[in-house]
Amino acid sequence: MFAILANVLASSAQSVTKYTTAEKNTWVISKSALSGKAEGTVVATVDGSEKGTVFRAWGTTFNELDWDAFNLLSRDEQDEVMHHIFAPDGDLRFTHGRVSMNANDYARSWYSCDDVVGDLGLRHFNIERDKRNIIPLARAAQKYCPQLQLFMSPWSPPAWMKINQDYCVLSSPYNTQPKEKDYLLYDDVKAVDPDEMKLLGERNGVFPRRLATQDYFIQDPRYLQSYADMFCRFIDLYAEQGLPITKVMYQNEAYSYTPYPGCAWTAEGTLRFNNDYLAPTLRKKHPEVELWIGTFNTNRLDYVQKIIDDKTLQTNVKGIATQWECRENLPLLHQRYPQLRLMMSESECGNGSMDWKAGEHTFFLLSDNLGNGCDEYYNWNFILADKGQSTWGWTQNALIQVDSKTRQMRYTPEYYAYKHFCHFITPGTEMIAYAGREYNKTPVVVFRQGQRYIVTAGNFTDTETKLSVKVKNKYLNIITSPHSFNTFVIGK
Repeated sequence: MFAILANVLASSAQSVTKYTTAEKNTWVISKSALSGKAEGTVVATVDGSEKGTVFRAWGTTFNELDWDAFNLLSRDEQDEVMHHIFAPDGDLRFTHGRVSMNANDYARSWYSCDDVVGDLGLRHFNIERDKRNIIPLARAAQKYCPQLQLFMSPWSPPAWMKINQDYCVLSSPYNTQPKEKDYLLYDDVKAVDPDEMKLLGERNGVFPRRLATQDYFIQDPRYLQSYADMFCRFIDLYAEQGLPITKVMYQNEAYSYTPYPGCAWTAEGTLRFNNDYLAPTLRKKHPEVELWIGTFNTNRLDYVQKIIDDKTLQTNVKGIATQWECRENLPLLHQRYPQLRLMMSESECGNGSMDWKAGEHTFFLLSDNLGNGCDEYYNWNFILADKGQSTWGWTQNALIQVDSKTRQMRYTPEYYAYKHFCHFITPGTEMIAYAGREYNKTPVVVFRQGQRYIVTAGNFTDTETKLSVKVKNKYLNIITSPHSFNTFVIGK
């Protein structure tokens, strides 16, 4: 009897289910088994004893332009979308969301929760606009994910709290800030590059090419304390709506010098606000809410370390939120600050193409961020109309695209890139091996989930590839077709 049971267990452990998506053929399921020999280059070896990063949560962002695209759909289609993205038995199984306090770049227009100049006591602070546009979208998700949690970061404080008295950082044809104010960024208007945020020109591998020389937030103690109070008031008002905010960060992308809502901060200003105002105010009014440092979008590691090396800050924050260029720093951040968690707070948003190439890039980003220790991962826009154009003139990608004329929707390749991870990588799953930076056209990530293993593999080349992962004394032979997303589940 024991021998029969052992044979059954051994057979079960060797079974492999493969899920494959190509541009014109999505989510094809096939069966195979582990092999006694490797048929390709062994890119990872696991034996069950590894201690990896324990994954926590998937999430997306609730924006006004997402709400507009969502409302182009019928009620049945809206339910289909939210079930696929947020239900425990759906495709993506997101449990977290992100919101911004005040306008972000995917708001319909620029606004804040308190536009009354000088209202340091926040007598006029409100979330009435969120109640019309953001909260209904979050509630539609909450219908399928009752345990939905939110994290919040602002893009810009109210304009009256900034030295330029405007929502943006730099002038552009899409805002009304006079060019004469651009000198505030560097104290030298000639140094301002109008294409800095368009990813054009020679960067020599550095973003941003030059750091702001002063804080755009007014460094007056009265303003700093009022802003910290504003965070807590926002948390209170969202809680009244049944939407718990469990994490906050002081600023989205302090190193993007934007023509849309943004705010440049120096390292000194960042430490001052977080350590002296935001952290103690949260401890007093909302000790249940975690403070994270971020979102970092610079690959200037020395500057990031200048902030996180501060011992007081390390005691005040739970983790580090990274996005865009800061992904390059993940291995060193993971090594230097092992006590702090890492989060991918905004997956890259693309250029509105919503095509297969964009899907491949997103599959690599998922691989690279999870493979380098991020235990939460947030999508940016999950649904947009047409080419996803913002009010400041850029186009961006989404998981679901809606034709505003026909009101027809399509699930983009990026949706399937997410599904190859989200459908299987649930909270508690461990990331135990990664081969991606040296195999960036064929990234492989290995996860352990109880007694089974999950292996994701992309092939962004024009030829079939053969790679292998050694699992104990057997091999998973990863044979992938050109331009495909693949997930292998070993065991039941």
